Amino acid sequence: MKVAAGIPSPSGILEAALYVDDLDAQRFYGEVLGLERIQRVKGRHVFFRVGASVLLLFNPDQTEQPTTNPDLPVPPHGARGPGHVCLILTRDQIASMRKHLLNWNVPVEAEFDWPNGARSLYVRDPAGNSVEFAEGHLWG
Repeated sequence: MKVAAGIPSPSGILEAALYVDDLDAQRFYGEVLGLERIQRVKGRHVFFRVGASVLLLFNPDQTEQPTTNPDLPVPPHGARGPGHVCLILTRDQIASMRKHLLNWNVPVEAEFDWPNGARSLYVRDPAGNSVEFAEGHLWG
């Protein structure tokens, strides 16, 4: 598909969101994966730094509610059911992460090399979301 001329092309993804019924599942991201927690609002969300991006974990019951803050008119949003996020690691880092996850008793759901040679490793977070670790050249 060709991009139309004159339309700005985003330079990256600033944030990605997963929805979890139990925000205490954030322990997986903070303790197991070692991501830096940058914000938490009890019962509503927990945000983690991932390189230049942010991973948002939301309680869907709360984000479906309209905002009561007129200075931050974020529209209601959310999803139900397992989502997916892919985090970039090198091949050696993926191997280290695999060992680390198994030490935490996190089962590996799948791992393989894509046709272009990029390696991927998949696990599930406590909420059932698919968490992939892949080499950065996965998409060319």
